[in-house]
Order: sequence, then C-alpha cells, then structure tokens
Amino acid sequence: MDKVSGKLTVFFEEPFWVGVFERVSDGKLSVCKVTFGAEPKDYEVYEFVLKNYYRLRFSSAVATDVKEAGRNPKRIQREVRKQVQNTGIGTKSQRALKVQQEQLKTERKTMSREQREAEKHRQFELKQQKRKEKHRGR
Repeated sequence: MDKVSGKLTVFFEEPFWVGVFERVSDGKLSVCKVTFGAEPKDYEVYEFVLKNYYRLRFSSAVATDVKEAGRNPKRIQREVRKQVQNTGIGTKSQRALKVQQEQLKTERKTMSREQREAEKHRQFELKQQKRKEKHRGR
C-alpha cells in the first residue's frame, strides 16, 4: 500500500503571507505555493485546505528520501515546535517550486507567441481584404 503524506508551512515572505504545500507519495516530492495576503487565521487556513486542496497545481515530482516518523509523542511535539520556529521552506521544496515556475514560464511564452502570431495573421488578412475591396472599386 502506498503511503502519501502532506505538509503545509505558512510563513511571512515580504510583503505577503505564503503557504507551501508539500506532498510526498511514492518517494516523490511535489510542491505548491499559495499566497494568502494578510496573515491568515488558523480557521481560514483550514477552510482554504478543505475547499481548495484539489484545485492546487502541484509541481512535477522530485525524488526525495522518505523518513519514517517516530511515534514518541514528546519527540513529535519537539519537531512541531522546531518547524513552527523555522521560517523558511526546505531546499528540495524550493527546487520543486523553481521547476514549476520554469514550466509555467515556458507555457506562458508559447501561449503569448501563438497569440501574437494569430493577431499578425488576422491583421494581414484584414489588409488583404481591404486591398481587394479597393481594387474592385468599392
């Protein structure tokens, strides 16, 4: 049976509050970054996760080491306290976000190039049509 784990880290990244969703499944890490704006309350974050989790666009999977979590409750509490104090995101998460950002950038470039070409073609067709109408003496 495959084990899937998820983690949400919310931190302040000048000038907005940002949440980073990390999802590990089959030893692969996928990341999604969400900008909240003003500091979100706990219930707002919970509501956001419930309503929007399946609409999040996670990055492509990156190989990662999966550690087995300890069962000692005091140790878990210490780790949670450490994570709350830690204000950054992990380097693997940063790399995954960077890969996603590059993919979106290339998609945007191709889409804008296609739109530009389509607009040029449309303008050309309009010019040709106008020339034909003038040639007919209208």
